[in-house]
Amino acid sequence: MSNPDILGILGFIIFLLFILLALFLLTVKTKNKMSNKLLASFLIVTAIDISAFFYYRYIELPPVLEMLRIQLSNFKDPILFLYFLSIIYADFKLQRKHLVHLAPWAISIIVLIPNFFMVDRTSQSLFLDAYWQTSEQKWLSIFGTTLEVVYIVAELYYLFRYRKLLLENFTGKAYFYNYRWIKQLMIFILIAQLLTFIKGIVVKSDASEKNADLAFIILLCYGLFFSFWLVWKALHSPKLFRGITVDLKLSKELINERKSKEDLSKETKQQIEVLKDFMVKKEPYLDPSLTVQKLSEQSGIPSKQLSVLINQHLGQHFFDFVNGYRIDCATKILSDPTKKDLTILEILYEIGFNSKSSFNTAFKKHTGTTPTAYRKNNLVSDL
Repeated sequence: MSNPDILGILGFIIFLLFILLALFLLTVKTKNKMSNKLLASFLIVTAIDISAFFYYRYIELPPVLEMLRIQLSNFKDPILFLYFLSIIYADFKLQRKHLVHLAPWAISIIVLIPNFFMVDRTSQSLFLDAYWQTSEQKWLSIFGTTLEVVYIVAELYYLFRYRKLLLENFTGKAYFYNYRWIKQLMIFILIAQLLTFIKGIVVKSDASEKNADLAFIILLCYGLFFSFWLVWKALHSPKLFRGITVDLKLSKELINERKSKEDLSKETKQQIEVLKDFMVKKEPYLDPSLTVQKLSEQSGIPSKQLSVLINQHLGQHFFDFVNGYRIDCATKILSDPTKKDLTILEILYEIGFNSKSSFNTAFKKHTGTTPTAYRKNNLVSDL
């Protein structure tokens, strides 16, 4: 079997998988309609882009349609970026300002107007045959690569900000599923873009056609693996999406909306004492899904003030702040001879954790040792 045949088969399989997964996302009943529509759009655009590896064997598109198909890839980065935002923010909605993401495609069309869209069909066919050597394509390639980097930087920024927001506002493990999902997706996308970059170098170099085909085969094999990974995620993580509200802000952003630190010093000290007293007496940390909003409602401290109080004045993420009380409770239980028959699993569920791995990680972070070792070294004899 020749390399072109392999490319055609791999391209068709990936095309089919992406289209089927897109149809599933568009028809499945879910509250995450916007996220699903954006991911489906990304898959469809990518599938159309990949179709170039096999459709030419069966049909010949008019030059204008073929050029529009080529330029359709300009939508991939903007759609993926908007998808990231829709996953991060549960109440994300498309707005007029998002029309700016149509600019890359519009610019590519404008650049091609003089020498392609405004000439006759014969000239269009000649231009298309030599497209990958034209000055327009070289300029658009540089433009596209630059935009690709800009979108990657923006996605990384929102990803890191998302993690900080989660740590400052939530403790439940379920709230971090989304973060892990988009982090994994980001890694896969970065690997794909790196392989695409390497493929571009191979194709543009003086390498033989055989080496260029090999580069395409490697890229498509990775695409096939990525396809199966997406399908596996869709089947095994039906309740994956859990976003945060768009207006949720970092504590550093909130503190700038308030009065100066000098004016707040007495109030801050009082609130810290109220909060600590509440945490000790009412033990809200025993709730495994405790959030800033829940603690705010229970303690009577406004959520914005509570976030600033913990993250800025106490110098801790909400996640670590709550876990600190949980671990203090755990150390007391582990040192109590009357509770020596309790298993580690029973203890972690009792104090608000919902997984052994997260409990062990938090315990070691706060005490420097494991729960089992702590119990062995600190269990008070009942004799």
